[in-house]
Amino acid sequence: MKVVIAGGSGALGRRLCEHLEVGGHEVVVLTRRPRPGRFRQVEWDGSSVGAWSAELEGSALVNLAGELVDRRPTAANVELLTTSRVEPTRALVTASATLAEPVPVWLQASTLAIYGDAGDEVLDETAPPADGPPQMAGVAKAWEKSVEGANTRRLVTLRTGIVLDNGTPALDRLLSLAKWGLGGRVGPGTQWISWIHIDDWLAIVSFLLDPGTAMAGTVHATGPRPVRNAELMAALRRNVGRPAAPPTPAAMVRLGAVALRTDPALALTGRRAVPARLLDAGFEFDHPDIDEALADLTSRERAD
Repeated sequence: MKVVIAGGSGALGRRLCEHLEVGGHEVVVLTRRPRPGRFRQVEWDGSSVGAWSAELEGSALVNLAGELVDRRPTAANVELLTTSRVEPTRALVTASATLAEPVPVWLQASTLAIYGDAGDEVLDETAPPADGPPQMAGVAKAWEKSVEGANTRRLVTLRTGIVLDNGTPALDRLLSLAKWGLGGRVGPGTQWISWIHIDDWLAIVSFLLDPGTAMAGTVHATGPRPVRNAELMAALRRNVGRPAAPPTPAAMVRLGAVALRTDPALALTGRRAVPARLLDAGFEFDHPDIDEALADLTSRERAD
């Protein structure tokens, strides 16, 4: 099939383009800054309908557009995170209304951060969104609301956990901490981490794009076995051959976040989300265990 990807130039988008091409699909990337590359790119401004909308005719759509969340939780940054998601989505919704036929399947990116800091509660797709914090639940709720009215036969809202992949900020930062001897628990260490190996995330997208799949609505794109932060850090140390390390107190995390220009809530909050709908549908994860998933990724890194 032909698949149009908004936000296809980001880390996840590039991996998805390669994955779909290997699967024999035609890939078109909507981008503000077309560059020479393997995949056909069509320019758009991410906010208004233009000639690019013709690409949607008869095509599946994956909307990943949005700025990286790894930034300080200031009012200005919260606004940036929100508008960078809402405006492209509303442009796609408006463009879809001009089509002769509805978009066959529309995969709308979202995040498990919509549940805020959820403690020990096990969250499936029926769990209600949290009221905050604004840079997490606030942004995510506005993002999901912006797709209302989309002209599509099947809309899937994909709430994704932390995607573990080499060369991405999330895994690179975690591995660096472990290698530098700073791989102890972060804050209390009890916060739950909902994670997924890149291979499984790509397989989920393929599964949901398949015309034979009837699944619609909210779907959790996360592994079936979330872990506590302390478990994650221990698994990282094992995979890079480092001994036990002292914990990083929450106060130090908040102080370090200022220097790194990031959000301490990314490390200090957690969600225990499970992919209930995918499991009920019989989807099988290739990397359900955190130790094996990290071993696979670190072995790939060494091979590269």
